[in-house]
This record gives sequence, C-alpha cells and structure tokens, in this order.
Amino acid sequence: MTRKPVDTGNPDRLYTVTGGRSRADDFFDLVTLVVSECRPTPGMQSEHARTLELCAHPTAVVEIAAELKLPITVVRILLGDLLDTGRITARHPPPARSAASLPDSDLLKEVLHGLRNL
Repeated sequence: MTRKPVDTGNPDRLYTVTGGRSRADDFFDLVTLVVSECRPTPGMQSEHARTLELCAHPTAVVEIAAELKLPITVVRILLGDLLDTGRITARHPPPARSAASLPDSDLLKEVLHGLRNL
C-alpha cells in the first residue's frame, strides 16, 4: 500500500486565508471544544462562515481542521479571529489528575482479576 503525500494546500491560498499570519497562539489545543455563538453573516470570509456552521454543536479543533481540509495552524489562526470577535466560545479539556489522586494499582489489579473470573 502506498501513501499519498499530505496536501497542505496552496501556499498562496493559505497566506490569503490567514491574512499573512503564520503563527497561532497556543490557546487552542487539538481537543479543545469550540461552539459557535452566532450564525454566519453575509460578506464573512468563507472559512469563518464554514467554521461557525460546523460548530453549531461542540466540535474539537482537530475535527474542524479535518472538515475544512486545512492545516491545524491555519485553523487555529481562524479560530483566534472568531474568538476575538466573540463569535465562538472554547472549552478546554480538564487538566490531568495528579498521580496521587488516581486509584491504587493493587485495587485495580483486584478488580481486573474479579472481572476475568466472571
């Protein structure tokens, strides 16, 4: 099986879509959930409008990038624009728990053995 090269899009198009910006802030993680707060308006950039349509329900940043067929960096720039104008809200995943708050490994082993015996 041969793999096709990843299409990152026409560089001129990506430059136009982002307004020449190439750096996104680290606000959006790949699993950050995005929800639109309004509907697209006439005259809005097509990628912004499509993003608002996709985010009618909570949608992860990585899913938005896949649907738009755009690189993650470009999508993060576009989402930053929408967030700055209040057109979307973002919910970050909960932080990872510390090792001290995780269940005891001996207890988990006992549960696993009990399940195997069923």
